[in-house]
Amino acid sequence: MGKAVWDYFHSENPENLQTETSISELDELPVAYLFRDFEEMNSIEQKALELAQGKVLDIGAGAGSHALYLQNERNLDVLALDISPKSTEVCNLRGIKTVCENMLDFSGETFDTVLLLMNGTGIFESLEKIDTYLQKLHTLINDNGQILIDSTDILYMFDRDEDGGVYIPAGGYYGELDYVVHYKGESEDPIKWLYLDFTTLKNAAENNDFTIEKIMQDEDSYLARLTKNRYS
Repeated sequence: MGKAVWDYFHSENPENLQTETSISELDELPVAYLFRDFEEMNSIEQKALELAQGKVLDIGAGAGSHALYLQNERNLDVLALDISPKSTEVCNLRGIKTVCENMLDFSGETFDTVLLLMNGTGIFESLEKIDTYLQKLHTLINDNGQILIDSTDILYMFDRDEDGGVYIPAGGYYGELDYVVHYKGESEDPIKWLYLDFTTLKNAAENNDFTIEKIMQDEDSYLARLTKNRYS
């Protein structure tokens, strides 16, 4: 994905990305979508950007569209974090402060707002690892800080029987997927990607000393805000 971001920014014959998961077929993702402006973003993204305040960490920043809006239009102090060297270099060229690092390895600063958008729960990988990520996020926000994160309940993607029951795979949570990106004939290794229904996220958040509220719902997707429990 970083290569696609780089090619688009430098006008080096960019092509559409192709994505697929363990439960869905190949899908086209125009690289231009990663460079969209505020008006082109969905309602959940727009709401999150409106709620962001203070010093902001944008995790999984990609091409930097969210960070750029907060920096240029909201005049907020923003740091963009991504694991892709090419993506973070493009963010730098767009005038955004960046760190190229895994979220779990990042430390040394705390923030008033941490953003995880475009299925922000994806980086949690699996239910088994969700506590590790939430505990790390707990260390990244100030006492009165907030985490704004979105996800989608993908139960709708599974077949139903005549009585309305859902056929879901045994042996794991239905939101745990393998995610693959293809670009210009090359394929990334599959990564673990987690979609979470709100109740499951709520239970995990509360088990890790967060208070959580659902800010908005848009069909099967939602935006949630996590804050530290006052006693933690």
